Amino acid sequence: MPNKVTAVLSAAVLAAATLAACGDDSETAANEITVWTEENLEDRMAVQKQMAADFTKKTGIKVNLVGVAEDQFSQVITSAAAAGKLPDVIGALPLASVRELETNDLLDTETPAKVVDQLGRETFSPRALELSTSDGKLLGVPSDGWAQLLLYRKDLFDKAGLQPPQTYEAVEAAAKRLNTGGVAGITLAIAPKDTFTAQSFEHVALANGCQLVDDAGNVTLGSPQCVRAISFYTGLARDYSVKGKQDVDSTRATYFSGRAAMTIWSSFILDELAGLRKDALPSCQECRTDPEWLAENTGVVTALKGPDASEPAQYGEIVSWVVPRDAAADSAAKWISFAMNEGYERWIGMAPEGKFPTRKGFEDRWNKLPAGVDTKKPLADVYPAAVLDALRASPDTFARWGIAQGQGKLVGATMGELPVPKALSQVVEGALTPEAAAAQAKNDVETIKRGIRQ
Repeated sequence: MPNKVTAVLSAAVLAAATLAACGDDSETAANEITVWTEENLEDRMAVQKQMAADFTKKTGIKVNLVGVAEDQFSQVITSAAAAGKLPDVIGALPLASVRELETNDLLDTETPAKVVDQLGRETFSPRALELSTSDGKLLGVPSDGWAQLLLYRKDLFDKAGLQPPQTYEAVEAAAKRLNTGGVAGITLAIAPKDTFTAQSFEHVALANGCQLVDDAGNVTLGSPQCVRAISFYTGLARDYSVKGKQDVDSTRATYFSGRAAMTIWSSFILDELAGLRKDALPSCQECRTDPEWLAENTGVVTALKGPDASEPAQYGEIVSWVVPRDAAADSAAKWISFAMNEGYERWIGMAPEGKFPTRKGFEDRWNKLPAGVDTKKPLADVYPAAVLDALRASPDTFARWGIAQGQGKLVGATMGELPVPKALSQVVEGALTPEAAAAQAKNDVETIKRGIRQ
């Protein structure tokens, strides 16, 4: 996720610390479990420690809580598996990481379904459950999600008589019309070494029916849908965005300064957009006297639609609770049930702008949860009800490359090597045509796929 800061530790140090927290070689006692969490920021760890204390008071089961940095997870889990010291539960695990564990046969695929059935399958987002299921087996309990969004200046759109940018055609028309007077039509990530570029493009590509692979696992980036998506994205970046290799930080800064009419960013921008973080405040002229001005004048589009697609689509991340193999399954199930029920408001309250509930019945409480860092305020105090309704519903429309096709490990590997952003950048530079970029990206992903142990 674009602004989730992770602690920087060497893989060796982190693995050693994590394995030590797992205890000795004896089996985990029935009244003690080890829980890894990728929500490893200090303030979020404090919330989870209080949840653990309350859980222990309720059940008598002690929780050893271990924070794990997202970018170190693969190395740490490999070391733990080799040493026979897997944890009992892992929290906030992204979809690609869940599929990686599945590929390596490291998951208990029975317990998640038991937890979901106990809590009520009908209370979960159907799409979140679908993205978390493989061959009829639920791989994890989806806990929450964050969404990729297209943000636009309502004031500029209204003045120009433009419709909300919900389609390729409307986005391009607005970018062309509003690219004037020191304001870019859109600020769009194009840096070749930035995962944010990959996420932003995948959002646009999914909207046009462009997929990474087909159901048989064949790489499909050379399809007409993908060529059109590449042409659309790079055309916007070349003709209507800020010049240079824009990335996760510069796109936000440009939009916050009032120098762009649109941008694509994750929902984690919402608290910053409202002036609730001192380290990322809006800096537009109007924002200097009214920190919430930009938020009040920003429209939010969740799902986007391209000309080759039958319906709109949206990139989003679902994170889950998973139970590794040979875990203390009963105790693990109790912890997950607690975190998804009694502790759920505190869990999503750690960052409501990036933790949309995947369980129904928490909508009103989510609206009232305080967002922000330096200043705390419910999103409902800043954004219109229609925007919050769309955000809460967005997990039901999330789509992702490769996940449904069982290629989560390939997805993770491409995020490491970033062949698609590299190709996109070369199109903007004039070194490749969209057709050539699609072919290059396809070949590069096929090479990565051959190097993965299936």
